[in-house]
Amino acid sequence: MDNIVDSLSNAYQEFLAAAASVLEAREVSGAQKIAATDAALENFKQHWELFRVACDQAEEFVESVKQRIGSECLVDEATGSSVGKPGQAAAPGLPPISAVRLEQMSKAVRWLVIELQNGTGTAGGAAHTHSAAPFDARFSEDAAQ
Repeated sequence: MDNIVDSLSNAYQEFLAAAASVLEAREVSGAQKIAATDAALENFKQHWELFRVACDQAEEFVESVKQRIGSECLVDEATGSSVGKPGQAAAPGLPPISAVRLEQMSKAVRWLVIELQNGTGTAGGAAHTHSAAPFDARFSEDAAQ
């Protein structure tokens, strides 16, 4: 994470320096278009693109961390791992499911999303399972498949 922050910070500083160079070149040239101004603008454009890439990488990292934390919380809730933690009341409701079952459901959802994004969708609402492990028999909706 430190590398991403450093990369973003460096790209930002270089972007600001390139912007300052453009302003200086324009001031020196008296607002006339000269080679130095063009070079400064090209440098500015390159550093803008590098800064955007650094921002995208930081955003991807944040999204991956959010997904990982969300998945861990979901696993804790589904498997009942959070029930015994101090200061938390046991939540009434569905019985906990196994982590294997949760992973199977997660994979099935991911495959459906991919199929929908590719426009291939499944005919008649039939779900494809991409796991060799059997579904959990405690859940009636799985018994019908």
